[in-house]
Amino acid sequence: MKTSMDDVFITNLPSLDLHGEIRSSARVLIKEFVEDNYLLKNEKVIIIHGVGTGALKDETYKVLKSNKHVEDFHINHYNPGCTLVYIKKRFDLE
Repeated sequence: MKTSMDDVFITNLPSLDLHGEIRSSARVLIKEFVEDNYLLKNEKVIIIHGVGTGALKDETYKVLKSNKHVEDFHINHYNPGCTLVYIKKRFDLE
């Protein structure tokens, strides 16, 4: 399992900020964000869900668990309001 200790400089990664979103819109945004970054061949992304009540974090994890393009994900130990997502490598048949 990978840890965020390997990714100290995560500010350069593509990110999705879910602050102010409701669960249903967050679900759609996460799916589209992961799909777009899979197509762009990005291997790591950040999803910012905040701390709050944990509702957006729970929804984020639910969506990521069922996404076929997600290899792994975990909370960022330096910032518990965001999750580091590892996207499966895309293999083009050319």
